[in-house]
Parts: sequence; structure tokens; C-alpha cells
Amino acid sequence: MGSADAPRTVEEGADTPVWLATLPEDGPTGGFFNSRKPVAW
Repeated sequence: MGSADAPRTVEEGADTPVWLATLPEDGPTGGFFNSRKPVAW
């Protein structure tokens, strides 16, 4: 979760949460996502 060993930049890490927060009303809900793709639960 940070330091020089973090695999992604802050911008890359924020991409999916920002994408999800700004989806239109008919976007996906109630799921888990990684890199804008659904993750099986």
C-alpha cells in the first residue's frame, strides 16, 4: 500500500474507484472490480 515498492502510481490506483464513482445510473452495482473489470467473489 505504498512506498517505493508499490506496483502502481497514485493515479493508476485511483482509476477504478473514480471510474466506479462516476458511472451513469445504469452502470454496474454491487460488485467487486479490479482494473475496471469484475472480480469473482
